[in-house]
Amino acid sequence: MADQTPTGAPAGAAHRRLRATAHRHLARHPRAAALVDRLTPRSVRARTTLAACASVAVVLSIASTAVVLLLRVNLERTVEADAREQAQAVARLATDGHLTSPLPLDHGTDFIQVVDANGTVVSASQNLTGHPPLAPAGHPNGHRTFNLDAPGHAHHKRVTSVATTTPTGPVTIYVGASLRTADAAEDLTTAALAVLSTLLLFTVGALTWRATGRALRPVEAIRAEVAAIGDRDLNRRVPEPRSDDEIARLADTMNAMLQRLEAAGTRQRRFIADASHELRSPLTVLRTQLEVALTHSDPDVHTDLVAGALEDTERLQALATDLLLLARLDTTDHDWPYEPVDLADLVHTTVAARGVEPHPVAVHAPAAITVPGNPLWLRRLLTNLLDNAQRHARSYITVRLTTDRASGDAVLEVTNDGPPIEPADREKIFERFARLDDARSRDDGGTGLGLPIARDIAAIHKGTLTVLDTPGATTFRTRLPIPPEPPQDAQAGRR
Repeated sequence: MADQTPTGAPAGAAHRRLRATAHRHLARHPRAAALVDRLTPRSVRARTTLAACASVAVVLSIASTAVVLLLRVNLERTVEADAREQAQAVARLATDGHLTSPLPLDHGTDFIQVVDANGTVVSASQNLTGHPPLAPAGHPNGHRTFNLDAPGHAHHKRVTSVATTTPTGPVTIYVGASLRTADAAEDLTTAALAVLSTLLLFTVGALTWRATGRALRPVEAIRAEVAAIGDRDLNRRVPEPRSDDEIARLADTMNAMLQRLEAAGTRQRRFIADASHELRSPLTVLRTQLEVALTHSDPDVHTDLVAGALEDTERLQALATDLLLLARLDTTDHDWPYEPVDLADLVHTTVAARGVEPHPVAVHAPAAITVPGNPLWLRRLLTNLLDNAQRHARSYITVRLTTDRASGDAVLEVTNDGPPIEPADREKIFERFARLDDARSRDDGGTGLGLPIARDIAAIHKGTLTVLDTPGATTFRTRLPIPPEPPQDAQAGRR
C-alpha cells in the first residue's frame, strides 16, 4: 500500500504521524475533542484500573488466540493423519489393480475419489458416485482445506491427495475428512475462553479498583488534612498510616514539613515580639528625655538630655539597620552572584579601619586567600565578631586566617579571653535577641543581632560559624569554602 511505513524507517515514525493526524482531526472537530476529554479518566484510581484491565485484556487475547490456534492445529493434524492413512491404503489397492467401485469408507473419512491423468473419475466412494472430479487432473501431492458442497453438507474438510501408478496408468487419490469436530471444538473453546476472559477481566478490574481505593485512602486523608490547615493551624499534623511504605513516608515528610513551618512561624512571632520590645524601650526613653528637655530650662540639664536622646537615636538607627539586613538575608537566594574576595586584605583593612580599640587586636593572616562572596557582607561578618569580642574580652583579641588542607576551606577565627560560653549556650547565642546574662545586657550596647547576622552571612556564603571550646578563651570559627581552581588547559582556553 502507498501509505505504509518505508523499510528502515524509525519504529515510532508511523506512531508519530498517527498522533499528529489525530491531533489535527481533533483540532478541526472541537466537539470530538471535548468528548475525548470527558471520556479520559481523571482520577489515579480510574487510570490504574483502566491500565490494569487493558494489560490483562491484551495478555488474555494473546493467550486465548494461542490456545485456539494450537487446538486447531492439533485437531487438523489428527484428521489429516486419518485421511492420509486411508489414501495410502487406496493407493496400495490401485497399484495392485484391485480398485472397486464404490470404495469403502473408514472411520473418520467422508469421501474418496480416484481420478486418472485425463481427469476421469476411475473410482469413488458411494457418496461421490456420479460426481465430477474434485480437483483438476495432475494436481500434485499435498493437502488443502476448502468448502465442499458436493455431499450436501457445507462444512470444512481436509482433503489429502496421493498420486500412484496403476496397471492402466497414473491416478490421483483424493480422500476427504470432515473438520466438523475441529470446528465445533474451536467454537466451544473460543466461547469458553471468551466467557472466562470476561469474568477474569471484570474480577481484575474490581480488585484493582478496590485495592487502589484502599491504597489511595490515606493520600486523600493527607490531602484533606493539609487543605484544612491554615496559617494559624500549623500545630496540626496529617494522619500517618501504620504501614511502612511510600505513603507512610509521605505522611512523615509532610509532618516534618509542618513542624518546620510551625517552628518558623514561632520564630517569626518571637522575632516580631522581641523586635517590638527592643524598639519600644529606647523609644520610651527617648520620648521621656525629649519631654523633660522640653519642660526643663536649665541649659546644662538640657544639654545632657539632648546628648542622651542622640545616643538612643543612634541605637535605634543601629537596630533598624540590623533588622533591615536580617530581612534582606532571609530573602536572599544562596545562588547569589559573588565576586572574588581576598580575605587577608579584608581582615587587615577592617581591623585598621576600626581605629583605637579598648583591647588590642593581633592579626595573623600571612597569605592571601580568595573566596567568592559579597565583600560588604563578609566585612560585616568580621565586624560583628570583632564587636562581640571587644564587648567581652578582658585583655586581648586575636584574628587568625588559615586554610584547612583537609576540607579546602578558608578558616577565620576571632578569639577573645573573655568569660567562656557554656556548651549548652553555644547555639542559643546565635538566636536573634538572645542574651545570656547581665554581662551581655542592653547597657553594653549590643542588640542581640550581631552573631545571628554573622551566622546568616556565613550560611549564605555556604559556610559555617561555630563556637570552639578553647582553654581560657572563646573562639568563633568561620569556615568558607574555596572553589577548586580550573585545570590548566581550561585556563589557557579562556586566555
